[in-house]
Amino acid sequence: QVQLVESGGGLVQAGGSLRLSCAASGSIFRIDAQGWYRQAPGKQRDLVAVITSHGSTNYADFVKGRFTISRDNAKNTVYLQMNSLKPEDTAVYSCNAEGVTGVAGMPFRSWGQGTQVTVSS
Repeated sequence: QVQLVESGGGLVQAGGSLRLSCAASGSIFRIDAQGWYRQAPGKQRDLVAVITSHGSTNYADFVKGRFTISRDNAKNTVYLQMNSLKPEDTAVYSCNAEGVTGVAGMPFRSWGQGTQVTVSS
């Protein structure tokens, strides 16, 4: 079983910055991709950004140029640097990881519990 723990959410004024972290632990053989998603009240969950084990990244159009995803493979941790935050960025941000466990090579896909990001105008 692979667990993900997020941190770094909070309240910030518009134009400010926050950095989210998501650490994976458990029986991990390999992480193939990690990503961040967000869900605002009454809305569907949207992909924000994803990064592969090779460092390839993909961003949602609504965060391009403002958010940066990165990862520390040695720590099994993914980060989301969020700059120029807008009130419409307010949401619960959750991280996701998928890969292979150290238990008989079983694949996994895990989610964190989510962290609230609130941007005031």
